[in-house]
Amino acid sequence: MADRQAADGEASNSARVGASTSADGKTDTSPHSGTGGPAGGGVDPRVPLERLFRDLDAGPDGLSAAEAGRRLASYGRNELRRQRRRGWWRELGRQLIHPLALLLWVAAVLAWVAGTPALALAILVVIALNALFASVQERQAERAVEALTRYLPQRARVRRDGRWQEVPAADLVPGDVLAVDEGDRISADARLIEGSVEVDLSALTGESQPVYRDADAPATAGGPTEAANLVFSGTNCLGGGARALVHATGMRTELGRIAALSQRVGREESPLEKQVRRVAWLIAAVAVGAGLVFFPIGVFAAGMPISDAFAFAIGLLVANVPEGLLPTITLALAVGVRQLARTGAVVKRLSAVETLGSTDVICTDKTGTLTENRMRVVAVRAADTLHDPAPGPGTRPEPALHALAEAVAACNNADPEGGDPTEVAPLRFAADLGVTDTGHPGRRAQFTFDPKLRLMSTVDERDGRLWLHTKGAPEEVLRRCDRVLIADGAERPLDEAYRRELDAAVTAQAGQGRRVLGVARRRLVAAPAGRADAERELTFLGFVAMVDPPRPEVPEAVARCHTAGIRIIMVTGDHGLTAAAIARQVGIVRGEPSVVTGDRLDAMSGAELSRLLGERREVVFARVSPEAKLHIAEALRANHEVVAMTGDGVNDAPALRRADIGVAMGRSGTDVTREAGTMILTDDNFATIVAAVAAGRRVYDNVRKFILYIFAHATPEVVPFLIFALSAGAVPLPLTVMQILAIDLGTETLPALALGREPAEPGLMDRPPRRRSDKVVNGPMLARAWGFLGLISAVLVMAGFFAVLLRAGWTPGAPTGPGSPLHDAYREATTMTFLGIVACQIGTAFAARTEHASLRRIGVFSNRLLLWGIAFELAFAALIVGLPPLGEVFGTRPPEPAMLALLLVFPPIVWGADELRRAARRRR
Repeated sequence: MADRQAADGEASNSARVGASTSADGKTDTSPHSGTGGPAGGGVDPRVPLERLFRDLDAGPDGLSAAEAGRRLASYGRNELRRQRRRGWWRELGRQLIHPLALLLWVAAVLAWVAGTPALALAILVVIALNALFASVQERQAERAVEALTRYLPQRARVRRDGRWQEVPAADLVPGDVLAVDEGDRISADARLIEGSVEVDLSALTGESQPVYRDADAPATAGGPTEAANLVFSGTNCLGGGARALVHATGMRTELGRIAALSQRVGREESPLEKQVRRVAWLIAAVAVGAGLVFFPIGVFAAGMPISDAFAFAIGLLVANVPEGLLPTITLALAVGVRQLARTGAVVKRLSAVETLGSTDVICTDKTGTLTENRMRVVAVRAADTLHDPAPGPGTRPEPALHALAEAVAACNNADPEGGDPTEVAPLRFAADLGVTDTGHPGRRAQFTFDPKLRLMSTVDERDGRLWLHTKGAPEEVLRRCDRVLIADGAERPLDEAYRRELDAAVTAQAGQGRRVLGVARRRLVAAPAGRADAERELTFLGFVAMVDPPRPEVPEAVARCHTAGIRIIMVTGDHGLTAAAIARQVGIVRGEPSVVTGDRLDAMSGAELSRLLGERREVVFARVSPEAKLHIAEALRANHEVVAMTGDGVNDAPALRRADIGVAMGRSGTDVTREAGTMILTDDNFATIVAAVAAGRRVYDNVRKFILYIFAHATPEVVPFLIFALSAGAVPLPLTVMQILAIDLGTETLPALALGREPAEPGLMDRPPRRRSDKVVNGPMLARAWGFLGLISAVLVMAGFFAVLLRAGWTPGAPTGPGSPLHDAYREATTMTFLGIVACQIGTAFAARTEHASLRRIGVFSNRLLLWGIAFELAFAALIVGLPPLGEVFGTRPPEPAMLALLLVFPPIVWGADELRRAARRRR
């Protein structure tokens, strides 16, 4: 588990207040009709417990699996009925009022007014198809995110068939006995039957302060949430431990009642989508402005009829509108989310994908994230002797060593088969010495692990005597000790000289990268009144030192971060020397780092911490509380750095929410942190964070690639209209509006989508993170799209247009309208313009695949989807030109073979020019 539970200062997160015992009395009968609690209207959970058991036909030992199955069939799954999605017609309507769609609406109205209903109808078809396509992509993205829930199955621990089992939370039924432990998200409405817990009810009440719930609390008046012995679905257990009887599930819970009355909040736009929407308004302004400027030019300078001038203005509008831009971005982000999930990183928001790509700093835990989380005890000190933790067969441990083993077994709540490795390792060490404490029959009370105190204690009865057993950070344990146990089992005062000797022994172990756990005990006369009264005047028993080796893949991932300009800061509850040793082993630090302890951090002001982090020194934060993570995240953000912060414990949640990317542990983390996190690691592995950052960079780059590709075609679509206007009509219009629609809707879309799947460009993790202020559409991109690729394409396209006309004997000003001798040649020329843009699109697609590297490095055939997209656009263009009915609609006529052969050089010219530009840039 994460380092808040590290043994040198991190006792078990599973420590609970109050001993757990089981009771007899299971009743397996059919479910009581109407069960469902206040929200369900059948059972009042505030009645006396015996009556509630009777009403629910249940017992303190839970249900049988067969009975639970019958009740599940009767009551249904413990799930909230999904809020009905926004109707397809609403989603379609949202797409129809997008700024780009509004621009096309204006064009359609103009076409109708100008007396060209066929053109107006064509534009309306484009609006409808584009809105339909965008709606489909929105739904696909929505489904992609919803599908990720299978990576995060919600589980609950219940009593079935007389034993504790983990079952899917959706399978809970009224009558189940549920375990409620620290860090759990409570899965159903339930009545506490033993124990006590602190619960965050903010999901139901809006109150941020936790509330105390106790099985023995008396019934109170008021609403259900005010009852001091009830807990509710969707809330979080912040501390303690209890057992509870489920009385309501699914839509019968309080949360279900609220869900039935509430409306789901609409989808929030990501920063990237907001940027693109602003760009859309900019494009709309440019398009309208161009139409308004060139309309009078067409009427007065070119002598065009009003209807032709309208058609001209409409053409400018349509040529400037990248219809497929937004749905392509949505799909690219959704694909990025799904690809990240396959690497082990579940991203809960589409917008987080782009944020990942700009991460400057990763603040990481140590245990389980950088290390394997497979602990084993390698050294034990009891009294004055350092022992081998694996004694030979038949060896009888000396009294001091046996007392230490008894203490670590008693002060422990781990499951030896699958619990927290930090807790399991001492249990196995104790078992090797013949000490087991299965079920803790003598436990009378316990004090939950406190991340600030870094201690856990239990009160246990042994042989008629009452003992306090304590374990935690060695320095915290020693601070509360005034005596020490010696080899023969006697005690002697703990003087300053011996304290220094013990400190040196702990430091020596920590310096080897080992985690050290201090252990102490105290004989009690009576149960203590409170924690402060209990954890004092202790007798020090010794310590255990454990090793958790680094994950083998972490050093390479750390090296990738350094190359990518990403700083890594270790934030751990471990001893400073342990943390520094691991940091050196995996390459986070290269020399002796500055180790900042929790005490020093707490004494720092916000400005001092920001200044320390701003110096970009190699820093390791050790012995820090989870609350300190929040201050670190705030200080880094104050320095305008994009922060990814890992966490697993309940108290890590504020830091995860404050960080730009909160990274929750999927395996060892609590439900609370998984709720707070932006990204969840299904393997708890630091290398997965780095892979996610790389994937975020790749998705962001791909978004820029297809935006570049789409924008590059605006120039060859607009230039023909400008030539027509500036020549005062002497040059006939080289491209029709219908042909523009065929390009933007038919030939452009699939290659753009394929660029969204482009593999990572070489050197992706060799460049520094992008700044928070960087725009997805910036000046250099527009210069490359409009002024370089677009201009080259426009020159080639117009060369093809004039080549056809001049070959047919055309001279400037010669008539080309219907019935004229040059009309067929004019149709061939506009077709040549159309096909020239399609050919240039192929060259632009290959050029857009890389921003820095050469195409040879990434491979011509590495993106097969792009090849299929190009094949589709060629087939689509061939149909428009080759089929006579479509030729009449789009005004096309097949050019002569010699002219078609000319098109073959267009793609390599466009791509080759950009390849030379990138080569020159690399040389600079």
